[in-house]
Amino acid sequence: MDAESSRQIRPIMLGTWPTPVEPAPRLAERLGLHAGSLWIKRDDLTGLGGGGNKVRKLEHLCALAIEDGATALVTSGRTQSNHARLTAAAARRLGLRCLLVLAGDAPATATGNVALEALFDTPVRWVGDLDDDGLDAAVELAAADLAAEGERVSVIPLGGSNALGARGYVACGRELETQVPGLRHAVVALGTGGTMAGLVAALGPERVLGVDVGATADAGTRVERMVTELTGARARPPARPSALRLRRDQVGPGYGILTPGARRALSEAALSEGIVLDPVYTAKALSGLAAEVRDGRIGADEPTVFVHTGGLPGLFGHEFIADPRAEPAVPEA
Repeated sequence: MDAESSRQIRPIMLGTWPTPVEPAPRLAERLGLHAGSLWIKRDDLTGLGGGGNKVRKLEHLCALAIEDGATALVTSGRTQSNHARLTAAAARRLGLRCLLVLAGDAPATATGNVALEALFDTPVRWVGDLDDDGLDAAVELAAADLAAEGERVSVIPLGGSNALGARGYVACGRELETQVPGLRHAVVALGTGGTMAGLVAALGPERVLGVDVGATADAGTRVERMVTELTGARARPPARPSALRLRRDQVGPGYGILTPGARRALSEAALSEGIVLDPVYTAKALSGLAAEVRDGRIGADEPTVFVHTGGLPGLFGHEFIADPRAEPAVPEA
């Protein structure tokens, strides 16, 4: 077990809890569910810096940083990273310096999350087209540079996803148990894995469906590792890879590329419930839920929660926003 994940650290309050669970009867019927069988867990309404699921993780990760005497945070992501934006906001809330290391090139115009990072006056180190290993190396260099300036640096993992950060979603799973008695399915976007891992640790692998959005090549392995760390000290055995419910057919041409199914999901949520999804994570997750219903893996009367992990600012940095009613010119996966 990772030493950090085993430490008893009291989280720092950064968000507003519990987030609400709202019935979604019109969306349920559009998806083929009974009207009273679908709820949306509004983790887009977590409060800090534009909201989103990373706030739950940062409460634990920033608590560790403060306990270790950190004066600066460094983290990574891609151009429109929700995690990077919220790490910048958390640093401002806590009076810490922050440096973001983002894959890609600086956009000509700051939009979406990049604009909010500028509002937080957080410096960004653009490092070009790097894979995860290259991005990790760039983070190590950035942290070393800040340390050379006299800062005590805490590196926040990609997506806030390690076993410590995933504790935030153990808490979310416990909220869901109280808010939706008899919950059968919790459906969530699977990116770097921490959100799904925490839910699996709380609810069990049989009740959590992760819809892979293509953020990492080893998302299922990441989830398995974090669940093992979170549950290793319990009597209940950790989840095996085969026990995890993963849906991998919604990635399409790649991470961040809007598929026709995700485009339809954006429209369905907006037109039926006035709920705004993001094109990278939650739209693909809802498309995965729709496919799961069509395939008969989720019954029409089975209590189901769609976990809305946020990402609204990123919507305004995505090419989709230029013409929200247009169909994307990419094939289905």
